[in-house]
Amino acid sequence: MATASTRSPDYRTLFWQLVRFGIAGGLSTLVYAVIYWPLATYGNALFHLGQGAPWPLVGNVLGYVGAMVSGYFLHSRWSFRDHGSRDDALATSSRFFVVSLVSFALNTGFVWLLTGPLMRGPTWWPLVPILCVTPLVTFALNRFWVFK
Repeated sequence: MATASTRSPDYRTLFWQLVRFGIAGGLSTLVYAVIYWPLATYGNALFHLGQGAPWPLVGNVLGYVGAMVSGYFLHSRWSFRDHGSRDDALATSSRFFVVSLVSFALNTGFVWLLTGPLMRGPTWWPLVPILCVTPLVTFALNRFWVFK
């Protein structure tokens, strides 16, 4: 049975990974929000493609790409820098891509559900679950599957 003194380094490591993940994820989410929100909110006015253009979804796709690229570099080099093996870079980057697709699917679902035909909410609504739910899911997947 592990005592508190033998567990504390593991908890400390996990705690600091979570802190770094939160900061790096916050930066990636900021990249996403900076791309998503202007397109979702002002896309029709800027590009004159009509009111039917799905600008929240266009902003979501482009925001995802920006967040995925920045997230990979931040998480692989900083958040999980001392965790797991990087011997197989192709496998690690492939798993990271799969996790980013899960993140993309979650975010797309939030955007569609909250701004789409069901709820017709304001364009900022999806940012709430995108900031609160998606990071928890991706941290768990990154820690226990990608950077294992």
